Amino acid sequence: MSDIATLISQVKQEAQREEFPIDIPVYKSAKLEPTEPILYAGNLQSPLCFFGRDLGKDEVHARQPLIGASGTMVREGFYYAVHQQKAPSRKDLDETTLKRVLLTNTVPYKPPGNKAYLVKVKKRFRPFLEQLFVFHWQGDRVITLGTEAFKWFAPYGTKGELDSFYRQSDRFEDKLTVNISATDALGMSHTKVLTLLPLPHPSPLNQKYYEAFPKMLQKRLSQVEF
Repeated sequence: MSDIATLISQVKQEAQREEFPIDIPVYKSAKLEPTEPILYAGNLQSPLCFFGRDLGKDEVHARQPLIGASGTMVREGFYYAVHQQKAPSRKDLDETTLKRVLLTNTVPYKPPGNKAYLVKVKKRFRPFLEQLFVFHWQGDRVITLGTEAFKWFAPYGTKGELDSFYRQSDRFEDKLTVNISATDALGMSHTKVLTLLPLPHPSPLNQKYYEAFPKMLQKRLSQVEF
């Protein structure tokens, strides 16, 4: 099994192999090479992962997922669940989050605008996310943020299982286990059981759930150890 630095290098090589949509101006303003992946941030030994759709402008500038407006709401909720109070500073907020959870996305790049990557792009980078989850991360609880993040795991459930689950009225309280597999350098397949705990995306544009999200997050976090 390769180390995490090798995995990140392999992601970059794949990005350089064939063009796909990347928000070049944002990377230029952040002085970051557009094919440089922002694969994850946080603690690979943590039991809990927050899984989002893709990177935004703030994430590219900070070189880590989930640090913009929506990500900050997640971090604030997590800090409160740990300490039962608001973070006294941004430094405290980020230190607690990065020490105790894993943060990652379906694709480790920022798409132009706010449009989700096409399935073919997600498919290109899927093997690297599989390796991150199976070989490098020690945890097994994943809080997915939004429909795109949850349905990224569809290939690891039975046919139609995730779609059926997501139609449930209690989908944001219930949980679902999936068997995710990854292939090592020798071509051997390894499987790991993950428990998915879906939540809506905490975007201000998500009018249906935005106001309710903090309480929904606290309820989710009460279901897991971290």
